Amino acid sequence: MPVAPTSQDITAAREALAVADPALARAHAQTPAFEWRLRPGGYEGLFRMIVEQQVSVAAAASIWARTVEGLGGAVTPDAMLAHDIDALRAFGLSGQKAKYGREIALAQVEGRVDLDHMQTLSDDDAIAALTAIKGVGKWTAETYLMFCEGRLNVFPGGDVALQEAMRWADRAELRPNEKQAYARAELWRPHRGVAAHLLWGWYGGVRRGDIVLEDMSA
Repeated sequence: MPVAPTSQDITAAREALAVADPALARAHAQTPAFEWRLRPGGYEGLFRMIVEQQVSVAAAASIWARTVEGLGGAVTPDAMLAHDIDALRAFGLSGQKAKYGREIALAQVEGRVDLDHMQTLSDDDAIAALTAIKGVGKWTAETYLMFCEGRLNVFPGGDVALQEAMRWADRAELRPNEKQAYARAELWRPHRGVAAHLLWGWYGGVRRGDIVLEDMSA
């Protein structure tokens, strides 16, 4: 069973990142301690990530509650495959998300992926296995491995908020694109997942006004 990194793990990684990169040293100095947000994984965890994409928090919670109820209280591959697309749409799912839920369920049932034992795979192999499933993009695979498996070195370079935080940290005029974000994050190995959490936390603090962003020209 996946275990979230401890506060000691996170502190040590943050300190190493601050030494390795002055941009992260600024974020580290301004960002309070945080815990790793480990979520339930497996089929249910991955499908829930799909359901929550591109909708509000409130809408996602409502759709998920209706889906759980509609599937009889257990979100499993068998329960999903027992319903056709129209039945799944009646729970509030879009046709596309219903289709993706069935695609992931089929991959699990047919043995093309083992969501209950992903820990046996390296980060790269796990990402490859997940993105081979129709409907699971790279960002979804990376965030699943971070939030559902507690992997310390996975970095979702396509995340827009993360890219913007990187721009602020580097005092750059332009936000890095996905390729540039991955290249920039190479310096942060083997703590790229902690760097992502740190940047998200710092970004959120700036957005809330808890942290004052330094003059970009300074």
